[in-house]
Amino acid sequence: MSKYPHPIQTVTLALTGASGMPYGIRLLECLLQSGKTVWLLYSQAAQVVAQQEMSLTLPASAAACQTLLCEKFNVRPTQLRVFGKDEWFAPPASGTNPADAMIICPASMGVVAAVAHGTSDHLIERAADVCLKERRPLVIVPREAPLSTLHLENLLKLSRLGAVILPPAAGFYHHPQTIDDLIDFVVARILDQLHIPHTLMPKWGE
Repeated sequence: MSKYPHPIQTVTLALTGASGMPYGIRLLECLLQSGKTVWLLYSQAAQVVAQQEMSLTLPASAAACQTLLCEKFNVRPTQLRVFGKDEWFAPPASGTNPADAMIICPASMGVVAAVAHGTSDHLIERAADVCLKERRPLVIVPREAPLSTLHLENLLKLSRLGAVILPPAAGFYHHPQTIDDLIDFVVARILDQLHIPHTLMPKWGE
């Protein structure tokens, strides 16, 4: 996956119903700031988590959510497109028009299991399935503790299929002073996987 030869321009970002929504929203902000086109997908459970953890209301309507987030991050709808879970004609649903990469952040264990077993009941799962079959980078940021044997087996299966498993485990060697510093550490690691430049924190040794 890391040897994908083309620069990343379009990213599918999926928000699911695991704790850790600040990682996903900060990642969305950074992708947009870097000029990437983002195709955003989110589950109903993600709406609940966003409200609980960030007091952020993600409308049930994809169109309303797109309007809200485009205004929030001051970008055009051509740069940020939001799709509903049953929009099977959305670009990420087909291998004929996939994104250059996909990130699931945060990734619930339910979505991890569905992707690992190829059920593709909703657009998030189908988009991940497309990334795997088309050999596009897929970064999964699982948020659960502790991990059961079943969780570990599903994550191992996805790793063997080529996905990058990147738990949101913040480091402390950069002497974080705020929660935002810890969030940025994880987001920086995600962006590094896709070779997307950032200034969230210095590289090791610099």
